[in-house]
Amino acid sequence: MDAGLCFGIKPTCRAKDCIESSSAYSRPDIVQQLSTKQNSKSPSQQDIMFTGIVEEIGVISKLVNDAATGSSVMTITIPSGSNLLTDCHEGDSIAVNGCCLTVTSFSNDTFTIGVAPETLRITNLGTLVESSRVNLERAVRADTRMGGHFVQGHVDTTADILSVTPDGNALTFRFQPKKPEFLRYIVYKGFIAIDGTSLTVTQVNDAEGWWEIMLITYSQERVVMAKKGKGDTVNIEVDMMAKYAEKSLAGILGGDGAAASIPLLEKIVERVVAKSQGAKP
Repeated sequence: MDAGLCFGIKPTCRAKDCIESSSAYSRPDIVQQLSTKQNSKSPSQQDIMFTGIVEEIGVISKLVNDAATGSSVMTITIPSGSNLLTDCHEGDSIAVNGCCLTVTSFSNDTFTIGVAPETLRITNLGTLVESSRVNLERAVRADTRMGGHFVQGHVDTTADILSVTPDGNALTFRFQPKKPEFLRYIVYKGFIAIDGTSLTVTQVNDAEGWWEIMLITYSQERVVMAKKGKGDTVNIEVDMMAKYAEKSLAGILGGDGAAASIPLLEKIVERVVAKSQGAKP
């Protein structure tokens, strides 16, 4: 797996392919009717998630902050000739720096989104100004290939860039999360979404509270992080599979899975020791 953008491809099942492979639907007329019905859904109905493969870098061309509500309205301009909005509908989801947001209006080369106060507090969108550059990705459809990893567009926390170190043509970024508790979900060679970009963790130091990724030349030309430096802030979404695993284990061990104060490994050790001493599970 490349240490920059992740290009692994996960197999998907298109509705028509599944229907055609089933002996129960071997009649061509039925296959055509069912596949046509499936494909008649609007793109917004078929959208399911993101992959962390950035499609375009957009620019904030207009920013209106509403002091009364604490929210913001952003208009984002995309590069000339971009296909990002060719199949766009009002209500569609687009990830902006990794935040899943709803398109409220659009034209050939711009679209507008509303950003709620909570989103501005949790993410780095509140630091954006007019002319800021942002990563953009449309929600993936069920009939397209899956690259990167499963990204929900739900930012967990932000992180500060501690350092940027050249390594040949690549750049090594070191990060420290604003909320240290999320570090437990970050593992060596695991996935992480940074400003909506699917990346591979190359090093983790739990004791000092940081992790690193490497950005290859190809990725540097296609994501906004390449232009960021020490002290800048990025959005972080940890791999959701790690959260599910933790909650499942917490349930087995008697925790609520939401805010266990003792690390799960310690609980496992305690139970093993207690059982060896004759205690009932």
